[in-house]
Amino acid sequence: MNLQTKYLGKLLKSPIVVSASPLSENIDNIKRMEDAGASAIVLYSLFEEQIRLEQIELEHTTTIGAEAYAESLSFFPQAYEYRLGPEEYLEHIHKSKQAVKIPIIASLNGSTNGGWINYAKKMEQAGADAIECNIYYIPTDLNLKGEEVEQTYIDIVKSVKKAVTIPVAVKLSPYFSNMANMAKRLDDAGADALVLFNRFYQPDIDLGQREVVPNILLSHSSAMRLPMRWIAILKGKIKADLAATSGIHTGEDVIKMLMVGANVAMVCSVLLKNGIVHIKTIENQMKSWMEEHEYNSVEEMIGSMSQVKVSDPSSFERAQYMKAITKYKLGY
Repeated sequence: MNLQTKYLGKLLKSPIVVSASPLSENIDNIKRMEDAGASAIVLYSLFEEQIRLEQIELEHTTTIGAEAYAESLSFFPQAYEYRLGPEEYLEHIHKSKQAVKIPIIASLNGSTNGGWINYAKKMEQAGADAIECNIYYIPTDLNLKGEEVEQTYIDIVKSVKKAVTIPVAVKLSPYFSNMANMAKRLDDAGADALVLFNRFYQPDIDLGQREVVPNILLSHSSAMRLPMRWIAILKGKIKADLAATSGIHTGEDVIKMLMVGANVAMVCSVLLKNGIVHIKTIENQMKSWMEEHEYNSVEEMIGSMSQVKVSDPSSFERAQYMKAITKYKLGY
C-alpha cells in the first residue's frame, strides 16, 4: 500500500503532516513525530512581534550609555525580562534538520509587509525545506477597504517569494468576500501551496478579574467541514498544492480531505489531546480503510471527490445548504 504524496516539491512518505504547535519546540518531540509516522513537520511560529522586539533590544543595548562618562566603563545594559528568541528559532531549524530526515517547514506569523520578511531568507539559510506564511490579520480600521486588506496578503507572499528560493506555503483564513478569487490571486503571486484554514483564537472575559484573557480551544472533527468544502472547490482550478488543516483527528478525516483534493492533512489538536504516538493510530486507520475499500495508493484518492469530479458539483455550494436545512428533523 503506497501512502506517498507530493507537497511543496517534496515526495512525502504519507499525507500526515504535523502543523505548527508548541510540540515542535522540543527536539526530542520532533524525533518522536518522525518515529510515529509524520511525513513532515511545520515548526512552531516565529511571530513578527518577536522580531520587532529583538530589533528594539538591539537598538537599546547598542545606544544605552553612549553619553556616559569614561569612569562608567563597568556599566552593562540591563537585560530584558523576556527573550523571545528569533535567533534561537533559526538555531532550532538547524538542530531539527540534523535530528530527522523528514522535511522541516519553518513558520512565519505576521500581518504586515515589513522587515520581518528578511527572516525568511535566514530560515532558508538555516536549512528549512520550505516556509509557511501564517498570515494572521484582523483589520479593525473602519476606513480600510477590503481590497487593501487583500493586497496586504498578496504583497507579503510576493516579498517572501522574492527573498527565498525554497517553496512558500500560505496559511490563511476563510474570511474574504470571494475566497475563490483570493486563492487564485495568491496562486498567481507565486504561492506554492495554500493551507486551509487558519483558526483565529478568540479572546474571552474573566468575570472574576474583569479582564480580557486569551482562550485556546482545541479543534474537533466538525471543524474540518469548512476547509473540506473549499479544497473541493479549488482542486484543479489553481496550480498551488492544497493542505488541509483544522479538525483532522482520525484516519477517515484524512481520507475525506484527500478525496476532495488535499495533498496533505495537517494534525495538531489531536496530538495535544492524545499524544504524538497518535500519528501511528491515524495512519493505521487510513490503511485499514484503504484496504477495506481496495485503494492501493493515496494518489488514487486525491481529488476523486473534488467539485469537478462529483456527479453533482452544486453539492459543495448553496444547493447543499438548502438540502440540509429543508431535510433537518426536530428531535422533539
